[in-house]
Amino acid sequence: MPIPEIAPARLAELLAGPAESRPALLDVRFPTENAWVALPDSLLIPLPELEERAEELEALRGRPVVVYCHHGVRSLDGAAYLMSLGIDAVSLRGGIDLYSLQVDPSLPRY
Repeated sequence: MPIPEIAPARLAELLAGPAESRPALLDVRFPTENAWVALPDSLLIPLPELEERAEELEALRGRPVVVYCHHGVRSLDGAAYLMSLGIDAVSLRGGIDLYSLQVDPSLPRY
């Protein structure tokens, strides 16, 4: 089954909307990448730690989750894992890199 993706512009629209309708953001990159640049209010759980930290993901249940990484590859795996837990998740197409190019050029690129 294909993993659903969200375009950067659509995510920006959702993040600009009312707080109660904003998706949760899950960053599956490593802490060094997150320290360089991150989307506001995102939860950092590196992809290799998702399974061992699954209890932390329970807090995301019941709301849409956008999983992101650098270029949108690791986030596909992260979204698939969340979906296997029954959590409503999508992957950010192109990752934070494409988001910075298309939505917010003030975000540092690496």
